[in-house]
Amino acid sequence: MSYSVKEIYYTLQGEGFHAGSPAVFCRFTGCNLWSGREEDRKTAKCTFCDTDFVGTDGPNGGKFESAAELAAAVGALWPNGSLRSRPLVVCTGGEPLLQVDEALVSAFHDRGFVVAIETNGTKSAPPGIDWICVSPKQGVELALREGSELKLVYPQLDAPPELYEGFEFQHFFLQPMDGSRREANTVAAVEYCLKHPQWRLSLQTHKFAGIP
Repeated sequence: MSYSVKEIYYTLQGEGFHAGSPAVFCRFTGCNLWSGREEDRKTAKCTFCDTDFVGTDGPNGGKFESAAELAAAVGALWPNGSLRSRPLVVCTGGEPLLQVDEALVSAFHDRGFVVAIETNGTKSAPPGIDWICVSPKQGVELALREGSELKLVYPQLDAPPELYEGFEFQHFFLQPMDGSRREANTVAAVEYCLKHPQWRLSLQTHKFAGIP
């Protein structure tokens, strides 16, 4: 299987459970909830995505003809001499589960990586992924109802937190929706977490810190 990748880059994870952790991000092209084109945003199943996942023209992006080739490209970005912790790769998108398969997970593991994925949860995951983060979108049926972390962008009119609190995740996060109402959304998310301690606040710290 070949893989289409928008970009691969080394940075700090900005949000959720692993916020602050060094990681190589592997952003796959394509999504099943939005084409990525602005003219389609209003009719998309997800209208608030803030990520460019169209094409393969980003840093270190391209078409990779094998899992081993892609894993090598990811591995080349991890600093040498980091012996105290295992390297972390975050597969994201778009929707990475349109492409990530068991062969790729195994290839990452062969290079010593902990494999994390950020997904909208509408596709089943191959075995072996170490950390599954699901970010549900309103009006969309989830195929993944268990995993490591559920990170809900808040608020979404038809996706209240109560809808997901019985799912089998280790951690539950509310992340204020970005945009013109980010400040109000942050206040609302804080208030919800205080009233419902099952939930924790996730902030997009990479945006505050000015990193990718």
